[in-house]
Amino acid sequence: MAALTLVRAYQQSFDTHPNITLSIAGGCLNALGDCVAQVAEGTTRDKPDRNQYDIVRTARFFAYGATLSPFLGRWNALLESRFPLHLRRPLTHRANAAGGLIRPGETASNNPVSSRQLLKRVAADQIIMAPLGLVLFIGSMGMMEGRTRSQIKQKYQDLYGDAIVANWKVWPVAQLVNFRFMPLPYRVPFSQACGVFWTLYLSMLNSREDKKQDDRVAENIEIICRREHPEAYSTHEGSGHRV
Repeated sequence: MAALTLVRAYQQSFDTHPNITLSIAGGCLNALGDCVAQVAEGTTRDKPDRNQYDIVRTARFFAYGATLSPFLGRWNALLESRFPLHLRRPLTHRANAAGGLIRPGETASNNPVSSRQLLKRVAADQIIMAPLGLVLFIGSMGMMEGRTRSQIKQKYQDLYGDAIVANWKVWPVAQLVNFRFMPLPYRVPFSQACGVFWTLYLSMLNSREDKKQDDRVAENIEIICRREHPEAYSTHEGSGHRV
């Protein structure tokens, strides 16, 4: 009953304020994905700060999902109009009371579904939107984290190839189900609900890359300090401790 009430509230909100509705739903689902990622990382990390939760990181994922979701809604509407699934059959027909021709019992929804059009939708989504979405994700996360241009470029080199291959292994099937069975207003929330685990993957991937870049920065700082202040890094004979 509660689920039905939630669905009705979502539909009413979507009918009146589609962009705001998609933005809030997308942001919340993206934030949930990062929350799951941080909990998973905390349970596998053997460190004193394993329970420290990074709320700013979750806020970045919320901002990304909230910003992108209205554009995904427009993208789905474009696919809907460009590749219609229900093809009208020629009417064989009888006249109705208004003088038009109808097929008894026929509605738009029980017209045959074109498998070719469905596959075109999935192909367009995976060839155009999937690569673009990853470009936006990596770039926006780098900027929100305050990374330099060279660090963001390094992120692309380290993450993009593995992420796009993983995307093409998972998302074609999910989008096939989405485009075939979900009504247009629910396609973005459906894909993002499925994408909680995808966000989990991206979040953990991005987190590992952040740690790698932070370690590089720390190493560079240490190298510079050694060059400028070599006396601070001198060691006692027979000891590995710095003085």
